[in-house]
Amino acid sequence: MPHTPQVSPDEWEVWRSLRAMRRQLDLELEHQLQRDADISGADYGVLLSLFESPEKQLRAGELALELGWEKSRVSHQVSRMEKRGLVKRVLCDTDARGTWVALTPDGSRSVLAAARGHAATLRRHFFDTLSPEELAVLKSASDRVVSTIECPASE
Repeated sequence: MPHTPQVSPDEWEVWRSLRAMRRQLDLELEHQLQRDADISGADYGVLLSLFESPEKQLRAGELALELGWEKSRVSHQVSRMEKRGLVKRVLCDTDARGTWVALTPDGSRSVLAAARGHAATLRRHFFDTLSPEELAVLKSASDRVVSTIECPASE
């Protein structure tokens, strides 16, 4: 029988605390995005990625890598956002099979409407709660954990 590493009660407590923090922070951020811009967290992720790209557009595969999503999830999300006028698909002039996902003026307005409140919510509930030393430790720990996980979306 293979040996299964055990997780101590203290380790389980750390894990539960981390999950509770992420769940509560994600819910608060989701509510803020709905209040300020009538968009979801998934919408905001797509819009922000497009807004920060030099041409305000990305190929679907690039967007999937940026967000850490499967291409099918990107496709469904973009379809929903396209119906609401936040993004549009643009044919790629150098690749007949390819399309770009481009930010629309309404998408730009939505991401800008959400950004200030999003940053303020993060500031209030996350950055101002932790010391600079705690933030540095958290970044280091997060980077180490992420480096041990293979991301299927990047393959």
